[in-house]
Parts: sequence; structure tokens; C-alpha cells
Amino acid sequence: MQPSTQAANAWRILFLLFLANLFNFFDRTIPAIIIEPIRHEWGLSDLQLGLIGTAFTLVYAIAGVPLGRMADTGARRKIMGWGLAAWSGLTAINGLAWNFWSFLLIRMGIGIGEASYAPAANSLIGDLFPAHKRARAMGIFMLGLPLGLLLAFFTIGAMVEAFDSWRAPFFIAAVPGLLLAAFMFLIKEPVRGAAETVKVDAAPVEKPLRKVLVIRTFWWLTLAGLAFNFATYACNSFMVPMLMRYFLLPLQQAAVATGVIVGVTGLIGLTLGGWVADRFHQKSERGRLMFAAVSMLVAAVATGFALFSGRIEIGLFITVYSIGWLFSYNFYTCVYTAIQDVIEPRLRATAMALFFAGLYLLGGGLGPLVVGVLSDYFAQAAMHAAGDSQMSEAFKAVGLHNAMYLIPSALFVTMLCLLQAMRSFARDSRAMQAGLVAAAPAA
Repeated sequence: MQPSTQAANAWRILFLLFLANLFNFFDRTIPAIIIEPIRHEWGLSDLQLGLIGTAFTLVYAIAGVPLGRMADTGARRKIMGWGLAAWSGLTAINGLAWNFWSFLLIRMGIGIGEASYAPAANSLIGDLFPAHKRARAMGIFMLGLPLGLLLAFFTIGAMVEAFDSWRAPFFIAAVPGLLLAAFMFLIKEPVRGAAETVKVDAAPVEKPLRKVLVIRTFWWLTLAGLAFNFATYACNSFMVPMLMRYFLLPLQQAAVATGVIVGVTGLIGLTLGGWVADRFHQKSERGRLMFAAVSMLVAAVATGFALFSGRIEIGLFITVYSIGWLFSYNFYTCVYTAIQDVIEPRLRATAMALFFAGLYLLGGGLGPLVVGVLSDYFAQAAMHAAGDSQMSEAFKAVGLHNAMYLIPSALFVTMLCLLQAMRSFARDSRAMQAGLVAAAPAA
């Protein structure tokens, strides 16, 4: 065996990947913040609002599989660079949408561009850092998620007010993405498997999809991701509208409050969570997944308590919900690295593409749509219960609040799937290492 190594340029590349990830989540968050002005301008239902998020995630998931295979066989820097340029350019075009359907179609195009990024970036991180440092590296990379959300929720409301238009943020957001795309093409990639303790065969893998799908741990982690993404996309899509309707906050205050809930918590969770996950991994090979499962239980209880408490003081709601969301971020540092522990380097981008397909097709895709449908249903039920025949914002507020009870329920399901993944993880991890030894080329 060779000693596990870290690429000399690992931290510089990781910083660039982090910046691109930040603007990835910044761009995709804009509709969730300006959705109420759009609803009023175009007279949309909550089902249609949910469909905007669902269409994006479905396209993202479907496009991710072939793009993931391309990342396993081609130059990852080119795939990330062209993808970043595409989604940034389309984000600017999104600001020109003239009705619901044009807005929806442009969002779908952005989904294709963004689908190129995560599988290639995750694969690259696996080759830049050895196993005992990957959770920390993944934590830094995934800091782009809460920082992107935080930047979006803290600035987009102000942009809308400053320019008196919900279209302005789309034009502004495109500029940094186009600049970063140029730097992506300059990345010097390590060879595949460079950070492994065993020299990795560079030959193409036969039947790659089949080899990934026979790994039991991967199935359970994908199911966990499905439930987790259901919760996160439902939260990110509807938290601002819920705070505006149910707690009567103006748009900018609702956006900032959501930024605290899903952004500030991520800064803490991903920074500390990656370090804690690596410590658990050093003590036990299943330590990361146990830490993730416990975190999901805390997240489900805290978010459930905040929602079931009704119209409590807004500061208390934000505090309790934020505690739950803080723990939920441990999913990323634990599960993403666990996948790399059971998948050989030549298949990691493919595995991540399949993983994201499950997350977004049946998780992120369904989350906003199901919550939107239930919101309309519960609003109608509240209207009929009050003996009224006219739909009002008060009934819409109750409907959306009740629909969001699905979020803690999905987090609890995530925990159950992680516990199942723990049962097969040790076996699958050792099988991956044994497979590398057997396939290692002669020195």
C-alpha cells in the first residue's frame, strides 16, 4: 500500500469549489424569496409556487446522471466551468420572464446547468483529500450552502426594495458566476484515486451503474437523502411565505429571519460538524453515520416543536427551529463522505449523480410540490370550517403552516434510513478497499 496523500493544491481548489457552490445556492434561492410578489403579480396558487421548485429539481436530477458519468470519464474542470457559465447566464435571463410558464422553463434550463457541478466537485474532493480529512473538506465545501442561503436571504429583499422590482436580483446574481466560470478552466486536477492508500487502476469500469447500485449502504443513504431533501426543499421554498402569512412579517424581515434559520445555523453546523464527524470516524468506522442519525432526531424534535407551538413569539420560533436546522446540517458532512467510503474513486461522480437523482427526483422535487398541494387543501379546509365562501390570506396562512408539519416528519424518516445504512456500512466499506487492492496495478 502507498500512504494516503493530499494534493499540494488541495486547499486552493477547495476554496474555488466552495465559492462556486456558494453562488450555486444563492442563484437557486432567489425564487423562494421573491415568490410572494410573483404570486400576487401573476395570481398564482401554492401548487404553482411548488411547481416552480419541483420543475427545477426534476430537471436537475435527470440531467445529473449523464453529467456525472461525464465527470468520471472526462475533465471535471471543463464540466464545472461550462455548467457554471450556463446557469449564471440563464439566471440573468430569468429576470426577463414575462409569465409563469416562461419563468418555469428558464428555471428548468438553470437546473441543467447546476446539475453539472455537484457530482464533479464531490469526485474532485475525493481525489484531493485522504479519507481522514474528507469530512472537514466536505464541510468547507458545503459551507457554500448556508453562506449562499445567508447571502441570498440577507440581500435579496433589500435588492427588491432598492430597485422596486423582483427581477433585479436575477441580473445581479449572474455576474459573479460568470467570473468564477473562467477560473474553473484553470484547475489542475489530480489523477483519480490520488488520495487513496491503494494505487487505483485507471482503466474504465464495466457496467458502472450496476456496480454502484448493488451496494446496500448506498441504497439506504440515497433513501435518507430523499427524505432529507424533501424536508430541506420544502423549508427553503416556503419558509419566507409562511413567515409573511402566518407571523405577518414583511418580506425583508421574513427573508432575514429565514437566513438565520437556514444560513447562520449552517455556518456553525458544517464547520463544527465536519470536525466532529471526523473524530467519530477515527473512533469507529460507523461513527459518522451514528452522529448523523442522532442529529436527525434532534432536528425532527426541534422543528416539530416549533411548528406545533402555533403562533408563538417570533423570536422563540426562530430560535427553536434554528436549533433543529443546526443539527440537520450534519447530514452533509456525514453522508456525503460515507458514500465516498463505500464507492471506489472511478465511480464516485457516477454514484453522486445517482445519489442526487434520488434526492431531487423524489425528495427535492416532491417537497415543494406536496407542501404546495397540501397548503391549498388545508386553506380550503380552514375556509370551510369557518363557514366562509371567500378565500383570504388568513386561510392561506393556516394552510401553509399546517402543510409544513411534513418537514419534521421527513427528518425523522431520514434518521430511520441512516440507522439502516449503519448496518451494512462496515461490510461495504471493507469490500470497497478489498476491491481496490485486487484491482491495483502492479508497481
